[in-house]
Amino acid sequence: MTTPEQYVQEKAAASGSSFYYAFLFLPKPRRAAITAFYAFCREIDDVVDEVRDPGVAATKLAWWRTEVAQSFAGEPRHPAMKALMPHTAGFGIEAKQLLQVIDGCQMDLEQTRYLAFPNLAQYCHLVAGVVGEVAARIFGQTDPRTTGYAHKLGLALQLTNIIRDVGEDALRGRIYLPVNELQQFDVKAHELLNRVYSERFVALMKFQAERAHAAYDEALALLPAADLRAQKPGLMMASIYRTLLREIERDNFQVLNQRVSLTPVRKLWLAWRVQALGKI
Repeated sequence: MTTPEQYVQEKAAASGSSFYYAFLFLPKPRRAAITAFYAFCREIDDVVDEVRDPGVAATKLAWWRTEVAQSFAGEPRHPAMKALMPHTAGFGIEAKQLLQVIDGCQMDLEQTRYLAFPNLAQYCHLVAGVVGEVAARIFGQTDPRTTGYAHKLGLALQLTNIIRDVGEDALRGRIYLPVNELQQFDVKAHELLNRVYSERFVALMKFQAERAHAAYDEALALLPAADLRAQKPGLMMASIYRTLLREIERDNFQVLNQRVSLTPVRKLWLAWRVQALGKI
């Protein structure tokens, strides 16, 4: 019989995500909390990415809303929630934050285009900013200003994801690049859906990458010195994802036909370097 703790551990490890490498260096209680929270986020994400029927996906997300309410009322049913609930009070994790993550994934069911960057930023706030806010608390936030850093870093990570996954998302009929920016660079939606590579596309992606780099710089500038040590897992994520972004740039944005990724060894090295040397 798998325990809730084993379930979330396997869920986090199986994802192969860069987040997993950042968690390895945490003390046990914090690692247990972030692993459970991350597993919850993966569960919600999987509903949108793996369930082909939008009606079924919406029903599953509605079930998760009920599950969050029941869990905070003391009756969790899902192993991810059973693993997470013992940590909510100690780390200040609130039901509304989990519901916002669900709201973000709900947007994926209802929206496949974003007119302008402010619309996209609202989506990023829900699926990444709120996640960063919860993670910062788990890592050991002491300064309220760290929340601003966590939200900005969440935006930077999500923008990197969007750049990396342009081709993959297009296969699902989703385009996260703002419509007015596609128009600005004269890139047609059908070109992305049909994976048509062009100089116009590269120019558009350079513009997206500059915005992501600016978000990383802003995030790092917002992190108070008092929380620098505690927030190392987030800085590991910044190091891994920014290295990935630079790889994509070096590759001239060949993201329509492939998913650029770093090897596990390289991710571990980047995480260790932040842990040992404090360098990004």
